[in-house]
Amino acid sequence: MLDTEVRELMQSFVLSDYQVQEVYSRFYAEISKGLKRSTNAQATTKCFPTYVQDLPTGDEIGKYLALDLGGTNFRVLLVSLKGHHDARVEFQTYAVPKDLMIGPGVDLFDHIAECLAKFVAKHDMKNAYLPLGFTFSFPCVQKGLKEAVLSRWTKGFKCPGVAGEDVGRLLHEAIQRRGDVEIAVVAILNDTTGTLMSCAHRNADCRVGIIVGTGCNACYVEHVDQVDLLDHEFKREKKQVIVNCEWGAFGEGGQLDFVRTEYDVTIDNKSINPAQQLFEKMTSGMYLGELVRLVLIRGLQKKAIFKLNPRREEFATILEENENIFETRHISEIESDTFPEFANTRRICKQLFGLEKANVEDCQKLKYVCECVSKRAATLVAIGASGLVNKTFDRKVVVGMDGSVYRYHPKFDEYIRETMHKLVKPDKTFDIMLSEDGSGRGAALVAAVASKTK
Repeated sequence: MLDTEVRELMQSFVLSDYQVQEVYSRFYAEISKGLKRSTNAQATTKCFPTYVQDLPTGDEIGKYLALDLGGTNFRVLLVSLKGHHDARVEFQTYAVPKDLMIGPGVDLFDHIAECLAKFVAKHDMKNAYLPLGFTFSFPCVQKGLKEAVLSRWTKGFKCPGVAGEDVGRLLHEAIQRRGDVEIAVVAILNDTTGTLMSCAHRNADCRVGIIVGTGCNACYVEHVDQVDLLDHEFKREKKQVIVNCEWGAFGEGGQLDFVRTEYDVTIDNKSINPAQQLFEKMTSGMYLGELVRLVLIRGLQKKAIFKLNPRREEFATILEENENIFETRHISEIESDTFPEFANTRRICKQLFGLEKANVEDCQKLKYVCECVSKRAATLVAIGASGLVNKTFDRKVVVGMDGSVYRYHPKFDEYIRETMHKLVKPDKTFDIMLSEDGSGRGAALVAAVASKTK
C-alpha cells in the first residue's frame, strides 16, 4: 500500500476529468485558431500546411532515396517499393562532425551530398534517376512540397547561412556542385508527416501521425477548405492536405498554466528556450526523466520516500548536484518491473545511489512517481490525439505513432487509449498503430507519391 505522503507528493500530476476536458477544449480551440489566417498569428499551434496532398495507396512501385537529418547523425536510405503494401529498405548512417554542426551551412550540405554520392555508388545506381524525400526535423515554414525555409536551428546546430533559406534548394545546389549523381529533391517533410505516410502505406485509414520521442509533435489530414494558409491553387484539384500542427508549442499562451506544476516551471526556466514548447516539456523524452529527478528531490526532503534510510539526505544531494542523472529510459525500465522482485528499480537505485537492494516499499513508491509523470504525459498526448481524430472527416481513423517514449514505455499505449476512449466522439472508431521508420520509409513514400502525381 502507498502511504498518503507519496500520494500528496504526486497529486499535482494527477489530472481530474474536469482538467482533461478543459485542456481538450482549449487544445481544440487552438488548432482552429492556427488554421484560420485571421487568428494564426495569435495561435500557439501554427498548423502549417505540408503540401502533401496524396496518401499512399500501397501500390507504389520503384526505387526512391530518403535522407533523414534531425540530429548528430543522418541516414541515407534506399527504399524499394514493390506494390502490395510491401517495401524493402537498405540504409547507411553517417555522422555529422561537431565542426560541421556549427560551421558554414554550405559545408554541411556539401558533406551530405558527398555521403549521398557514396551511398548511390555503393548500391551501383550512379546512372539511375533517383527521386529523394528529405526528412528535415527542424522548425520550417513550408512554401511548397519541395520548398521549406528554416525558421531556426535547434538540437545543437548553428550553421550560419541557412536560417531564412530554402533547405531544399541548398541540398539541390550541393548535389549539382558535385555533378556526379542524378538525384532530384522532390519533397521535404518533418518526421510526423513521415510517420503518417508510413502507416498509411500499410493501413488506408491512417489520418493522424504523432511522434513522442525526444520531442513531441503531430500532423493530421485536413480538408483544404479548412486550411486558410494553403494557397488557392492547391485547393482546385485536391480536397485534402496534411497539416503539421507544431503542437509542442501549445500552452505558450497560458492555456496549460492551470495544470502545470512547480516542477514544470523549474524545467522551463532552466531550459535553453524558456516560455517555449510548453506542451513538449510536459510530454517528451527530453524532459520526463528530469521531472522525476525534481520530484524525487522534493520527496526525499519531505521524507515521503526512502524515509527509513539513513542516507536519505545524501541521495537528495546526489540528485540535486547531477542534472539529467535520472534518464527517461529509467522510467520505462522501472514501470516494466514486477512485484516483489523490482529488478530494474533496484539496479537503477544501485547505479544512482550505490544502494544495495532497495526495499520493496521504496521500489513501489519510485514506480508510482514514474507512473504519475508518464501517465500525465500520455494523457496530454491522448487529449491532442483525440482532438485531431475528432477534427478529421472520417468515421474510422487510425493514428500512426512513433518515438522512443511511445515505442519503449511498457504502458504508454494503454494510458493513451484509456483517455482517448473518453474523448473521441461516440460516432467514431479509432486505433493506434506503431509506425515503421516514418522518417525513412515515410520520406520515400512522399517522394513516390509526389513523382506519381507529376
